[in-house]
Amino acid sequence: MTIKDQWKHALARLTARRAGDPGAGQDGASAQRKTVALPSILTPYAMPGRPLPRPTPVNLRRFAETPLVRRAINLIKDRIAAMDWQVRLRRDQDPERVAWAGNRARLLRHSLEFPNASDSFRVLLEQVIEDALVGGFGAVEMELTGNAEKPFELWPVDGASIRVDPKWDGRPESVRYAQATGLAGTDAIIPLEDRQLLYLRMNPRSYTPWGLGPLEVAFETVNAFLSAHRFAAKLASNSVVQYALWLNETTPAQHERLIRWWQDEIEGTGRVPLLSTEQKPEVLRFAQGTDADLRLSWQQFLIRMVANAFSLPPVLLGLEQDVNRSTAESLLDEAFHSAIVPLARLVAEHITRDLFAKRLGWPEFEFVFNDLDATDELQEVQMQTALLAAGVLTVNEVRAMRGLAPLPGASANSTVKKEVNDTITLNNEESQA
Repeated sequence: MTIKDQWKHALARLTARRAGDPGAGQDGASAQRKTVALPSILTPYAMPGRPLPRPTPVNLRRFAETPLVRRAINLIKDRIAAMDWQVRLRRDQDPERVAWAGNRARLLRHSLEFPNASDSFRVLLEQVIEDALVGGFGAVEMELTGNAEKPFELWPVDGASIRVDPKWDGRPESVRYAQATGLAGTDAIIPLEDRQLLYLRMNPRSYTPWGLGPLEVAFETVNAFLSAHRFAAKLASNSVVQYALWLNETTPAQHERLIRWWQDEIEGTGRVPLLSTEQKPEVLRFAQGTDADLRLSWQQFLIRMVANAFSLPPVLLGLEQDVNRSTAESLLDEAFHSAIVPLARLVAEHITRDLFAKRLGWPEFEFVFNDLDATDELQEVQMQTALLAAGVLTVNEVRAMRGLAPLPGASANSTVKKEVNDTITLNNEESQA
């Protein structure tokens, strides 16, 4: 069976499933996963037809395990995965007009905290961000359970095994993706509807359906860094000899005898060699014998290029030159807003659009990270206090921004707001006095 026949057979199976309506589950039922957890292939192969392969080198996975790249990935991935998050109503939605708003928000948060039987939300999120940083793709399968207490389940998918249909008609119920599992028979290609897969792309472009990951940008740079690092390690361990002995006017027999004597009696023993020749041997050096031979400046330049690819300052990858206390804080703030905030907002937007709105049909809710607006806790508190005093926000709105439950009753809001205004007025009077 050819790949084209396998694709047609997979579409026929999907049509048969729709006709039987297998998705109408009962209460307590669990979702059935379609994709394969660990495909046997890492590099997708080209195949004819509409689905396009994802040309990702296998070395991307290997480069992601090197210390330099792993440091850059963990700086972004761990920071986002450790953020506090919440599920809330959109700004343009009225809580009184949304049926069961509080109950639905609790269901969404509980389902996200336990996305499937084996993973937590952080474990799921780390896998998605890892694939996004390595290859520019991050995929999550979304399936409905039919259970009112847990409406959906999520599974991480290897984004390198996902094919994209460039002629997708734009309907959520149409097949847009396919997973190439590398298995034999009818399970070689698994079709997926647009609403069944959350496909996260970094650096999307108009001329290709694929994203572009930071490691793909730094691929050549990382390869050059590894080569320079290996050469420096061999040179530092003296496995690459940078000098030679020149003996003038020696016969071939004397030359061979000297080599055997040096290897048998001197090399590796620590003894002092004694030579008695008519002419003093001369040492010919091929390099200066200093740290410049290790190409340290070249390696530092490559580290800076890797940091640029991941939108991180070089100081976070170990380069501490030209950095002091006054510039370190600004560099950390730049790393947060250039590398962490964009990816975190991209993840939140995909969860809101693909999972809540497209898969569940609950567009009134949104997923947000609580730590993206301000990195300084004192600055955030001062800003929220000023907005409370000006009447722009209420106490419950501020509590919602911080992921806290609202206070019961409107009187509590007015009482707390009055206390805040009285405190600010008293502080202003004392400062003027």
